[in-house]
Amino acid sequence: MRRVNLSAPEFAYDDQDPDGYRAGMFRMGPLLGAARLGASLYELPPGQALCPYHYEYGEEEWLLVLSGRPTVRHPDGADELEPLDVVCFPRGPEGAHQIRNDSEESVRVLLWSEITHPTATVYPDSGKVGVWTGNRDDDVMVRKSDAVGYYEGED
Repeated sequence: MRRVNLSAPEFAYDDQDPDGYRAGMFRMGPLLGAARLGASLYELPPGQALCPYHYEYGEEEWLLVLSGRPTVRHPDGADELEPLDVVCFPRGPEGAHQIRNDSEESVRVLLWSEITHPTATVYPDSGKVGVWTGNRDDDVMVRKSDAVGYYEGED
């Protein structure tokens, strides 16, 4: 049996993340041998967000607040959460969300979701769409305004 203890996670930070989106991530799925569900523990310093406002078409996502008071932006506004609050972000526009830390103390949240490929993520604020295939060489992030017709470039 594989297990992970969340009392002393080793958070990884991505140096490519710009200020405002710097969060520590501890991915549990691979450590547990998970194939159909992904789960990660995040540490959000004050003033940081996990990612831009978005929604997904391929997967449902859940959030559990472990510590601190994160703010979740959603289609109806924004709400401050507290420890042990649980939120489900359904597939599609009604599940749009952004998790950020507007407080003065660190926040820890657990996120888990289905692992689905291919899938698409829409970023309404920037007009982008990401397509995730399961093969990094075929993944793409594009602006919706750059869309082409179905037969564009075909002979």
